[in-house]
Amino acid sequence: MATSNLSHQTARPFPTACVSSRPPSAAVNLRRHLPPPPKPRKLTLKTNNRSKWAIQLSLVEQSPPKSTFNMQQLVGFLYDDLTHLFDDQGIDQTAYDERVFFRDPITKHDTLSGYLFNIALLKNLFRPQFQLHWVKPTGPYEITTRWTMVMKLVLLPWKPELIFTGTSVMGINPENGKFCSHVLRIYKTPELESPKYQILKRTENYEVRQYNPFIVVETNGDKLSGSTGFNDVAGYIFGKNSTTEKIPMTTPVFTETNDADLSKVSIQIVLPLDKETESLPNPNQETVRLRKVEGGIAAVMKFSGKPTEDTVREKEKTLRANIIKDGLKPQSGCLLARYNDPGRTWTFIMRNEVLIWLDDFSLD
Repeated sequence: MATSNLSHQTARPFPTACVSSRPPSAAVNLRRHLPPPPKPRKLTLKTNNRSKWAIQLSLVEQSPPKSTFNMQQLVGFLYDDLTHLFDDQGIDQTAYDERVFFRDPITKHDTLSGYLFNIALLKNLFRPQFQLHWVKPTGPYEITTRWTMVMKLVLLPWKPELIFTGTSVMGINPENGKFCSHVLRIYKTPELESPKYQILKRTENYEVRQYNPFIVVETNGDKLSGSTGFNDVAGYIFGKNSTTEKIPMTTPVFTETNDADLSKVSIQIVLPLDKETESLPNPNQETVRLRKVEGGIAAVMKFSGKPTEDTVREKEKTLRANIIKDGLKPQSGCLLARYNDPGRTWTFIMRNEVLIWLDDFSLD
């Protein structure tokens, strides 16, 4: 998703710095109140130089005063206010201009009431979970935010989960220091090939899947949430192999451990399904190896947010407890699957899964 300044775009549908012809409304509590405009001086029409200077000074004093606002205070305000975007408190409406130009890939509104209606619609239909990553100034009259939304379509009984990560560029009206535009852009999870599976069972907390065999290129890692070794296995598919063959990128990136303590970890990239082990080039590095995963049946829990080590271990613990409670037999260890493109969203990975292989699964 592009994060360039709106002020540098030449084809945008509206300006970032929004100037209104109506008198400024009351200032938000993040900036000082503007002083009242000075009364114009009575002009004289004498022809001497002193009179000319008096006329010029009077005209300057009659021009509308410029708004003063503190950009860092607005940044701090957004850090706090946007956390209430979809909760019962809601955003502070006094911080937004009556004419808020809102644009996303499928929606547009030109008024504050339309903007608030769009937020309410998302809240009621999708029950969004909004995670704010950062907020920073990106122009004289604009602030950019980076975020992720997890939305569930509550009208469907299985409540499918949609995950979007993107940026919002928010323009500021220089007349009153209020937000007057909001341009939203979304990053999509890349459409890459991934291992094939069939869903055998879906519960409230996890899925049971039957995976077809697939091949991985792997090396040793350091921890389930880590990226140590990724450059080595990525180097293999980018041509650092015995035939310098470049192999298409797939998804997800796996980290796997087979011991109960989750300590011995490998990091893996899945190779295209049309590849066979015998036809693949050999790795150039001794620490990098090819391995065929025979597939099998796994219980899978989806989750969003950045997968820290504590988060992954907690998800594994929860999934294992649910499996045992339901009478299934989990194997030792687990896999963490990270689906986002490491080249673009590596530091903001949002679509994740924990997998645990099962023994003796039956549909009965």
